[in-house]
Amino acid sequence: MGKMPYRQLVPLEYVFMACLWSLITISPNFVLIIKTKIPMYPTEIVVPMKEELTENGFDELLTNEEVDSTLKQEGTTLVMINSVCGCSAGSARPGVLMAVANSPKRPDRLTTSFAGYDIEAVRKIREHLLPYPPSSPAIALFKDGQLVHMIERHQIEGRPAQMIASNLIAAFDEYCN
Repeated sequence: MGKMPYRQLVPLEYVFMACLWSLITISPNFVLIIKTKIPMYPTEIVVPMKEELTENGFDELLTNEEVDSTLKQEGTTLVMINSVCGCSAGSARPGVLMAVANSPKRPDRLTTSFAGYDIEAVRKIREHLLPYPPSSPAIALFKDGQLVHMIERHQIEGRPAQMIASNLIAAFDEYCN
């Protein structure tokens, strides 16, 4: 029996389950880009992570229209792009919550969308975050419709929640009333 072709070694179902919205290297000379509106993650995994923020005063941004209308408002808006990754659970969400709870100044609006789940909204948020590349988790502060502070995943990974909170508190002190 000869060697099986590579495409038979990786069932397409696994590719879709593991890598929606990702670049998938199929072979050294072929990259498949998958774009879909189907959420990457099951609802039962995402809901508790969403609730960690929504139960603490964050409003969800779920559509293009909600993103645009919210980010264009006067005042300050904090956007947390939530995710299932360990750095989101270990540093990003706790750090954001610490900052909001412990800062003498805080944004006028607290918002969140979930990467890989709230696909339309996250795509629109990322347009507002340019020139920063897509990142999740990510935390952004907007003032009067302009991006004024950004924390990317590489600035979250490996850092304690207290460091994320300190970074945000300094931004709130500078940009929030």
